[in-house]
Amino acid sequence: MSDDLINFFENQIELENKIVQSVSDALDNIDNLAVKTALRGISLDSSKHAEMYRSAIALLTSSSAALNEEQLDLQRKVVERHIEMEEAVIKQLEAKMPVVENEKLELLLQAILLDERRHHKLLKTLHEILVKGETVTEGDWWDAIWGDVPGLWT
Repeated sequence: MSDDLINFFENQIELENKIVQSVSDALDNIDNLAVKTALRGISLDSSKHAEMYRSAIALLTSSSAALNEEQLDLQRKVVERHIEMEEAVIKQLEAKMPVVENEKLELLLQAILLDERRHHKLLKTLHEILVKGETVTEGDWWDAIWGDVPGLWT
């Protein structure tokens, strides 16, 4: 099963990279800012997905070294700071949403809010894993990276 997953992940990386290239090739010819922004966002997500697939391959093919206490503390602090930043963004968006009357703006802000909530959830999961320290298992990392992907494990 491990070889099948690695091959699957490698194919997914290729597909995600094709999406990135396709969007990049098309952006100069698109004048509509909303469409351009949406496509650029999809391209960024595809780049992120390719990186996540590379991480999945690394999880299957190599063992990670234990973090020293200094690195663990640094990572905790970075994640904690970003949790606070995401919380602030979420609160600001939630406060502004009720006064937005433009349907297109509301759609845009809802998409941003959804992303911010996903980021916040991922950061909280990463923080929980980092708090565990040396008891982090490979399963913990898999859950952190892939846990919210709908339909992946069914």
